[in-house]
Amino acid sequence: MVKAAQRAARTSVWLEGKARRGGRGGGQPSGLDRDRITEVTVRLLDAEGLDKFSMRRLAAELNVTAMSVYWYVDTKDDLLELALDAAFGELPLPDPDAGDEDWRDQLRTLAAGYRALLVRHAWLSPLAGRYLNIGPHSLAFSRQVQRVIRRTGLPAHGVTGAISAVFQFVYGYGTIEGHFFARVADAGVTADDYFRQAMSAVVDSPDTADVVHESRDIMAARGGDTVAEMLDRDFTFALDLLVAGIEAMVKRSET
Repeated sequence: MVKAAQRAARTSVWLEGKARRGGRGGGQPSGLDRDRITEVTVRLLDAEGLDKFSMRRLAAELNVTAMSVYWYVDTKDDLLELALDAAFGELPLPDPDAGDEDWRDQLRTLAAGYRALLVRHAWLSPLAGRYLNIGPHSLAFSRQVQRVIRRTGLPAHGVTGAISAVFQFVYGYGTIEGHFFARVADAGVTADDYFRQAMSAVVDSPDTADVVHESRDIMAARGGDTVAEMLDRDFTFALDLLVAGIEAMVKRSET
């Protein structure tokens, strides 16, 4: 019996020659193809979440048997990898070679697009951490990010650090924001109503009221009449801090 520690680690659907397969030969169910299966998978994940997703549920949505889906994908993991990359295909990618576009604007476009993607597809962030995430759309995004960061003037040894600083921040911000809107949806209220109810409960509790009072001036200075405005202001300011940091490191490398 093979011990668990000796089993081969799963790599990726993109490395095993399965991502390009159109089917397993004759006898596939009519009316199905991998693109349609992936598209419906994304839609189900958006509507019901990652925890409720199953091949059986997908098959029901497609009005086929679960075995029919397996003509096109070997495992649920393979399908989730395909869905993950399909989502990355929604990202707008600026042209890093456009001479009239500043790298700062291009970086903000990439960061804002990634944030919106994480919020729109709340299931994306756990999958991005689970899989290698090396599908063609994901690699296209990573390549554009790298090209834009190269244009900053940072030395080569600082490129990956700058990418990590910006996009791990965006990953965390978008993930938490996505969780917040999921809670709002579960509560069946607007984001602003949820925020007011939560803040009221926190202020009324003796265990947390002091923290809120100490932060009152910060909250007032933060600005924004709605949750969306507050989130956008914080994101924009944090991203500006990171851009300023990159600019400072470029100047330091030139001295």
